[in-house]
Amino acid sequence: MKFGLAVWATLVILAGSAAAQDTSVRTIPFDTISGGFRAIPVAVDNMKPATSDPISADDSLLMQYVVRVIQNDLDFYADFELIPLDPFYMETYELTELDIGGWQRLGADYVVKLDGSFPGANMRVTWRLYDTRSRREIADGHFDYHRQFWRLLAHDVANQVVQEMTGDPGIFRTKIAYIKKIGQAKELFMADYDGANEKQLTNNKSINVSPAFAPDAEHVYFTSYKGGSPQLYRVDVNTGEERKIGDFPGSVTAPSVSPDGKKIACVLSKDGDHEIYVLDLEGRIIKRVTRHPAIESSPTWSPDGRYIAYSSDRTGSPQIYISDADGIETRRLTFAGGYNDSPIWSHRGDRITFVSRTPRGRFDLASIDTSGYDYRIMTQLGTNENPHFSPDGKHIVFSSTRLSGGDIFTMDLSGRNQRRLTSEGNVTNPAWGPLPRR
Repeated sequence: MKFGLAVWATLVILAGSAAAQDTSVRTIPFDTISGGFRAIPVAVDNMKPATSDPISADDSLLMQYVVRVIQNDLDFYADFELIPLDPFYMETYELTELDIGGWQRLGADYVVKLDGSFPGANMRVTWRLYDTRSRREIADGHFDYHRQFWRLLAHDVANQVVQEMTGDPGIFRTKIAYIKKIGQAKELFMADYDGANEKQLTNNKSINVSPAFAPDAEHVYFTSYKGGSPQLYRVDVNTGEERKIGDFPGSVTAPSVSPDGKKIACVLSKDGDHEIYVLDLEGRIIKRVTRHPAIESSPTWSPDGRYIAYSSDRTGSPQIYISDADGIETRRLTFAGGYNDSPIWSHRGDRITFVSRTPRGRFDLASIDTSGYDYRIMTQLGTNENPHFSPDGKHIVFSSTRLSGGDIFTMDLSGRNQRRLTSEGNVTNPAWGPLPRR
């Protein structure tokens, strides 16, 4: 009973948060550059008990919130559009539940059916995915976790549905790191991709910026002023242990971990100019990438680790450049937009997203093909900064002042489906972590 009450209290808090998020994102007037994209209509039916054995009120509530998380996950996903249960339709036809044909009439091409049971302290969920047009089951599976891990169970059901329908791994267990202003300090935090389970990673009461996940998702690199000048640090996300990486005169900023996790590109000012360097994980210099009296900043690796994109004001205002990782060959990527900064390379390798000052004088997110063509503006409200891709390359997290002093938002790769992740008005610098290793 003690456990049941604890679960109940936790569910109420988390459910309230989820409900608030769901409502707020639907009332924000966002822009889109989606073109002819058509999302796949998917529905998630209410969960039913797997047996005729009676279940407690706590277990019934648990089933509802597992369904809610699965629905939120699939509604978030770039390829899908969630089809909700229509109470008017149910009332008109005096229905208490919907069969496969009913979901098709509501517009769903696919529907996820769920059964739940509670063996001992565990919750077991069996899921079945149906194609409503053929009326056939096309995939199924089950998960059996301790009840306290019900959110992970729900995320794993959604991840499996994504895997079956797209061939890509789901991202619903990933984390997002970000910076939150607390008094005069800026501390590093981390939360689930949907904003749940927030955790404070630093508490050094200094200025900490520019988080960057290591590929193992166990460490986050960042720049901190806690020792005076800005230097590179690493924090263990499980223990909170902080470690200084290298020690250089001047500043060490804008870390970017290579795709293989063995190198860090960053900006050093040890010789006066701000130049791009590559360090090993102990902070030793491997190579210098740029040699120019201009200010170079914001390095980002290509997915294969062969190239580094960065911003440079060598022509008078910041523009995006691409160099091979040795800095031998360099080309300018952007010409549209008078001020382009903070590039981030798509995980698919074909595009770079960055901050661009548009003709209206506002800082928006823009995207360009790595060939230098197809420059697109992706936002149209507030000041938008710090873009970062999800590990599947289909979503972007960024900070924006459109509704507050600064919060985190997400959107699809095309600019569709923009959502508010935080609502405290003091959050910036998001970085999306990798898929967890299983």
